Amino acid sequence: MFPISLIISFYNKIDYLKLILAALERQSFKDFEIIIADDGSRDDVVAEIKAIISDSPLSIQHLWHEDAGFRKTKIFNKAIRKSRSNYMVFMDGDCIPHFKFIEEHYKNREPKVLLAGRRVYLSEKLSRSLSPVKIKNGYLENQFLAVLILDGFLGKSLHVIKGVYVKNEFLRKVLNRSMTGVLGSNFSVHKEDLLAVNGFDERYQAPAVGEDSDIEVRLVWNNVKIKMIKNMAIQYHMHHALLPRSTENMEIFEMVKKEKETFTPYGIVQQKNMNK
Repeated sequence: MFPISLIISFYNKIDYLKLILAALERQSFKDFEIIIADDGSRDDVVAEIKAIISDSPLSIQHLWHEDAGFRKTKIFNKAIRKSRSNYMVFMDGDCIPHFKFIEEHYKNREPKVLLAGRRVYLSEKLSRSLSPVKIKNGYLENQFLAVLILDGFLGKSLHVIKGVYVKNEFLRKVLNRSMTGVLGSNFSVHKEDLLAVNGFDERYQAPAVGEDSDIEVRLVWNNVKIKMIKNMAIQYHMHHALLPRSTENMEIFEMVKKEKETFTPYGIVQQKNMNK
């Protein structure tokens, strides 16, 4: 068992994964497992992941299923089942964690509470300039003033203020007074709370709408509170083209909000198995 499991959604972007793993090697909190939740990457990518795992000092599981379109929620449910911890942190495979990322999620955990962090959106130029060596040397944190703030001032990197790591407890409370919702790339919650709502709804088969907002509302309906940890659990989001929003996802999510059922029959335990 581990105190915490970090579940990373992944699909083919091996260069991003190398940056993430470099950042995870320098985390201030060391006792965690990593689960790469792979939504059907190519064979050559899978082979490279296996080679990385064999050489890594980190504890890593690689979970894979066949590529049959966007099935992030399905592979996340598999990761929840395979996790060796009672506390889960979720992030996307295009976000690099601050070196205090795991520590902040773990030390701020509370019963029946979901922790929601935020991220900086890196410019295309800055994203391309990064390397595992730079990340291991703390480039994004150490060069924050010189690199990120200037990039933000020029209108290239966005939401740069969310990358300011705040230590002062009073300022933390002030900054996190208002609840601004859950990002699927940066949240954590107890495993028992996820199991209580049957995990992620696997009907969402496109990115954006529903994949994170659905789990948020069902947890809240099941008396899980949302607590913001802005400027505490920080991520740096790599630049890429915006993903399309699915009309079908919106229709499913509107139906969920109308029915207000906390336990989805399309989650970890499938409806066909529940009726046996």
